Amino acid sequence: MTRTLTILGATGSVGEQTLDLVRRNREAWQVEALTANGNVTDLARLAREFGAKLAICGDEGCLPELREALAGSGIETAGGAQALCEAAARPVDITVAAIVGCAGLAPVMAAIEQGGTLALANKEALVSAGDVMTAALARHGATLLPVDSEHNAIFQCLAGNRIEDVARITLTASGGPFRTWSFEQLEAATPKQAVAHPNWDMGAKISVDSATMMNKGLEFIEAHHLFPVGLDRLRIVVHPQSVIHSMVEYRDGSTLAQLGPSDMRVPIASCLAWPQRMDTPLAPLDLPTIGELSFFVPDEARFPATRLAREAIETGGGAPATLNAANEVAVAAFLAGQIGFTRITAVVEDTLHRYSAPAPQCLDDVLGVDREARVRASELLEIA
Repeated sequence: MTRTLTILGATGSVGEQTLDLVRRNREAWQVEALTANGNVTDLARLAREFGAKLAICGDEGCLPELREALAGSGIETAGGAQALCEAAARPVDITVAAIVGCAGLAPVMAAIEQGGTLALANKEALVSAGDVMTAALARHGATLLPVDSEHNAIFQCLAGNRIEDVARITLTASGGPFRTWSFEQLEAATPKQAVAHPNWDMGAKISVDSATMMNKGLEFIEAHHLFPVGLDRLRIVVHPQSVIHSMVEYRDGSTLAQLGPSDMRVPIASCLAWPQRMDTPLAPLDLPTIGELSFFVPDEARFPATRLAREAIETGGGAPATLNAANEVAVAAFLAGQIGFTRITAVVEDTLHRYSAPAPQCLDDVLGVDREARVRASELLEIA
């Protein structure tokens, strides 16, 4: 049976890997819509290859170029933020939300409101708008499937079990490329070094988040919303091999772990095929070759991001949205060579101390907190 699919952020890492799986089983999928921000060349190529009905560029200024690239194809085109939301609102069997950052928030909400199945790869949406999103999911009867490898692992370990029986959930973290670096080395770290993740092939922003451990902090907040067991039952463990993607411990002493290759096509396939399974082109784990699995307590002196995330969700209100916005600003400044690596989390912490926002009640509230937090973080960059 052919299923319909929309991919928000088709030219990014998750979007490309999703389409790689679709490419291998073309008869099973009809692509409804593909979106990108400004990467018109790749968007047009993919829209033609997969016979998409609609191609959207988030940057409206790129629309003439997109129309020219798709001339004669019969593929509908549009551009701008509203067009992204309209694409997300189209009824399909599954929508993959892979737009990086808070730019993906409004399209995610539009997808939820059409009441279908949403495979969520956008960390920032649940972090910034967790309560608003979970309320919308319940109100519209939508199904949310987590694409993040850690949350997808937890989702799989919970299958067939009751959340009430969970004693503890453990998120594993690779530790990133700087896990063994001294503070002095971290101060001199370059963007090129930060995006060179030892295990995963990811985009620049999420790679830097992995290097600072902020990705795990954001995932901690996400897990709080996705799996409501209480903050005291969530923990982070550094696991450099990235073989165990997360674990769930039950009250009877049993711990279930999901293991797999360090390849995002595994959790993506889990979402695309849910509640069944599908083939992937990946080689099976070779545990004897891996040899050993090791685990460490996170070092929050060198990597304070996980502490900041935990404090933000404990504080509540607009603190998680502030944390996320300030981090996006600081990471962009680091990638542009404006600040050093250790200044990323310093800017986030200073922004949290200087700006206290009330709990958002709707999407507009979330976006308002996000805008103000970006202003505050940018001001701190100027002071630095």
